[in-house]
Amino acid sequence: MVDNDPRPEGGFGRQLDENEVSPSGREPEEPATPFGGLIDSAVYTRGRRRASPSTLADTYRCLQELTDSMAWIGLYRPDSDQIISLAREFRLHDLAVEDAINAHQRPKLERYGETLFVVLRAARYLDQREEVEFSEVHLFIGPGFVITVRHGEAPQLSAVRRRLEDEPGMLARGPQAVLYAILDHVVDGYAPVVAGLENDIDEIETEVFGGDPNASRRIYGLSREVIQFQRAARPLLGVLGALAAGSGKYGSDEELQRYLRDVTDHLTQVVERVDSFRHLLQNILAVNATLVSQQQNEEMRSLTAASYAQNEELKKVSSWAAILFAPTLIGTVYGMNFVHMPELRWRFGYVFAVGLMALVCGTLYLIFKRRGWL
Repeated sequence: MVDNDPRPEGGFGRQLDENEVSPSGREPEEPATPFGGLIDSAVYTRGRRRASPSTLADTYRCLQELTDSMAWIGLYRPDSDQIISLAREFRLHDLAVEDAINAHQRPKLERYGETLFVVLRAARYLDQREEVEFSEVHLFIGPGFVITVRHGEAPQLSAVRRRLEDEPGMLARGPQAVLYAILDHVVDGYAPVVAGLENDIDEIETEVFGGDPNASRRIYGLSREVIQFQRAARPLLGVLGALAAGSGKYGSDEELQRYLRDVTDHLTQVVERVDSFRHLLQNILAVNATLVSQQQNEEMRSLTAASYAQNEELKKVSSWAAILFAPTLIGTVYGMNFVHMPELRWRFGYVFAVGLMALVCGTLYLIFKRRGWL
């Protein structure tokens, strides 16, 4: 498990209670319609919300009217027209705009002049289905604006917005403070996923040693989830590294740099745990294969033993059948009562027939006995 957040209560990483609301009184950031669009838009001056425009056009106008202000625009699965409108207003690069529209990107950081384009992959663990759900969030960070584009239910960035609005001093540090807060929120969201995967692995170990025939299928499915989680978390280390490397060049706030290092530490722990999960699942799969092979060998030995026993019984039955068939054959021959059969009128014919039967039966018995059939 990832260690508990060591940051003091009331600091940048403080987790708000679900019932807390921001000073603006807004509800959590949820999709306004099934088709997505603008969820929340605000213009801040010195860390405090000055306006809450309901449209992009109103946001542009407020941003122009309020000097030394910052706009934070939150979108949920927006259409291309909204993205293009933002691109024209804030001069976003065409490649970044294309990525934001199409989604399905790996975690990355691109710098286009004074604008940062960041792609994050959030994850959440679904207890009922015991699965990990992944989603994307794209961020445009530039002078005086932050644009967040979510392509899934997670992460709920309203919690980040409320937390920063409760800390005007931190929000006053500008767009980079929002970026680091979102990074922190995404990384903190990995902890429940790590706990869920760890619990699933414990259950799989029990199933493997309990002889569950479906264990292999579950191991394979969980391995795929762990790999997907690795693809979401590990590239984020590169994003944080690039931000740290550019801190001095672009004059990032020293306090924000400390927060960035803290997020990096948390993410490193997550990545190490996920890597260990993958190796552990590989070992469990190998152990399961060994146990299945042993079980199959035991079953084959049991079948072989049963087949051997059946063969032994068949030998005995066949031997006695052959022994009893000899007198039956002799008796059948002499029972035909043909006229021209010398033995029928011979004085010792009966003794001869009975002796022949005994001789043949005794010979067959000795032969089968010597071969171990009797």
